[in-house]
Amino acid sequence: MNTTKRIASISPSLTLAITAKAKAMKAEGKSVIGFGAGEPDFNTPQHIIDAAKKALDEGQTKYTPSSGLPQLRKKIAERFLQEQGLAYDPSQIVVSSGAKHSIFNAMFALVEEGDEVIIPAPYWLTYPEVVKVCGGKSVFVQGHKENHFKIDPADLKKAVTSKTKLLVFNSPSNPTGAVYTEEEIRAIAAVCEEAGIWVLSDEIYSKLIYDGVSHFSIACAGEYMKEHTVVVDGVSKTYAMTGWRIGWLAAPKEVAKAIDSFQSHATSNPATVSQYAALAALNGSEEELEKMRAIFNDRRKFMIERIRKIEGLGCIEPDGAFYIMLVVDKLYGKRFEGRKIGGSLDVADMLLEKGVAVVPGIAFGDDECVRLSYAISKEDIAEGLDRIESFVKEVF
Repeated sequence: MNTTKRIASISPSLTLAITAKAKAMKAEGKSVIGFGAGEPDFNTPQHIIDAAKKALDEGQTKYTPSSGLPQLRKKIAERFLQEQGLAYDPSQIVVSSGAKHSIFNAMFALVEEGDEVIIPAPYWLTYPEVVKVCGGKSVFVQGHKENHFKIDPADLKKAVTSKTKLLVFNSPSNPTGAVYTEEEIRAIAAVCEEAGIWVLSDEIYSKLIYDGVSHFSIACAGEYMKEHTVVVDGVSKTYAMTGWRIGWLAAPKEVAKAIDSFQSHATSNPATVSQYAALAALNGSEEELEKMRAIFNDRRKFMIERIRKIEGLGCIEPDGAFYIMLVVDKLYGKRFEGRKIGGSLDVADMLLEKGVAVVPGIAFGDDECVRLSYAISKEDIAEGLDRIESFVKEVF
């Protein structure tokens, strides 16, 4: 049986491939330090778990409206207003089964066959795959290492054509941890407004920012942007709720209405008990979030300091999320156990032999790096970086 062209066009996930290899090694009893984690290594705060149990005990196991519980959508709208000054009616909020689901919904609603979608690189590897499924064409604009991997508005302007429909914007960024300043975002917004294009703003890491850096949504950059931006967020990263699968989007009324209609046929509502858990997260104390963020920040600083002591490697200091792009291109052309290192995939494969799992940068559109997550214990970070240094010394 032949599958459809749109399914066949999707590339396998290099992240999952590396993870599968690491798991197989662990199953064989081998020690592997995994830097591939894309989720907090903390449990969901207890008050959120208790709220879910209470909802189950009270029989909250039926369908909700396809776009989510009214009280949850109302609370999300309130948070947008309180935290970013963005006024949305609850009808403009659509709750879905994770931020990834929201991203797919937004693309499916906005991208026509043949439309061009601009994606800053390095990028989260799912973006171009969703563009493919929606019939669009990804156009990549390279971020500059000397500017924390952030794109230049002039480069964005050059990439715009008559076919450009949408810019995918992600700040704080996965995989780089880059956080755009308000000034930088307003400059990018000006290009979008001049070109008359839409923005899908992925803000799932918006609360994981460090050392006084602040988050500014591109939807705040003027009336045009408010009416031409779909903002995506959720509880997965902020509240250590990845498995609960709750994300949402805020969009202009007609777009939100169309997405709600589509979701009603595609999946219906996200899990009811998970919505009650998400409501408890948004209504509750953020004490656990602040503790988690402080631990992430400590790990971030430790990792940066340790990497800078490894001759031949480098990194760009991230301001948000929980990732670091490790610059490994000085290893290219050299040999490890007789094999030539040709790119980030080779580095990832060879490091796995040393008991370290990283994600090759080629998966994110930057073959000069590999991605490390610090959503693992400080002890594992230290051991993993020791193994990486040992590998580098063998290469040099």
